[in-house]
Amino acid sequence: MAATKALIAFAGFAAAAMSGANAIAQEYPVKPVRFIVPFAPGGAGDVVARALAVKLAETWGHQFVIDNRAGGGGNIGAQLAAIAAPDGYTILLGTQSTQVIGPCLQAHPPYDPVRDFAPVALTVQIPNVLIAHPSLPAYSVRELIQIARARPSQLTYGSSGTATSSHLAGALLMNMAQIELTHVPYRGGGPALADILAGHVQLMFGSVSTSLPYVKAGRLRALGIASAKRTPAAPDYATIAESGLPGFEVVNWLGVLAPARTPQGIIAQLNAALVQIVRAPDFAERFINLGIEPSASTPQAFGAYMRSDIAKWSKVIRDTGIRIE
Repeated sequence: MAATKALIAFAGFAAAAMSGANAIAQEYPVKPVRFIVPFAPGGAGDVVARALAVKLAETWGHQFVIDNRAGGGGNIGAQLAAIAAPDGYTILLGTQSTQVIGPCLQAHPPYDPVRDFAPVALTVQIPNVLIAHPSLPAYSVRELIQIARARPSQLTYGSSGTATSSHLAGALLMNMAQIELTHVPYRGGGPALADILAGHVQLMFGSVSTSLPYVKAGRLRALGIASAKRTPAAPDYATIAESGLPGFEVVNWLGVLAPARTPQGIIAQLNAALVQIVRAPDFAERFINLGIEPSASTPQAFGAYMRSDIAKWSKVIRDTGIRIE
């Protein structure tokens, strides 16, 4: 009898809690929402976040206030989001750097990229392109592999820094193609791009938006797009997967996350609004022209995508022995 009463009491409590959560979700939002961007103003992530914030504010009539928290490769901003109240009034622009590469490289990361966050929606993907200085006599990935095998460790590739996505892209290329290249890290993508233009390094993975203008001007050569499919920004350029390395894919992505335990009703509302924004023709046109591809998803699909990315890059990091210097 006592057990029955306890069960009834628990059911009543659960129903009340669910009812309360639904009420919160129905009223959301009733005040400004803090939108943490874990990088400095002006970069691609900041531009995308501000575009999303404007549209979200238009949707609900409440501000989505951008809070740039740069530092630690994005870890500082992501950690702030991880410990924020799970009430829907703090969201994070999560990236491959904050949710995959950073945590995989650290023995004791300050947050768990899966346990501490609730996925809301993938928003955009930013494909990379493998570029070469014209002095390198390679016009395709197949030709590059042949040259690299004949000249082990003699070809150089630049990156925006040790343990960055461009470094890991080169590591994946070497791993899959069974070649040896010499890595030359720089303090950012800008200096690396300047040195490949000058011929000081021969190869580099760069973003489509910053690299293709130099390719079209004849100052660099595109050996292959690093996404699984050809990019709408440059549909005439073949992918690396098409050009000799099936399955090769390196794509930077941006998505929105909330602190873990944020009510599912709020997650669903945010997801519906973001999907509508990202799929709007004006949003797509603006960013496709910049080499940034809209890519909306459900929370569940976004979560699965992140877990798959963590498994992929943790293996690359483990196999290559890459460490933060």
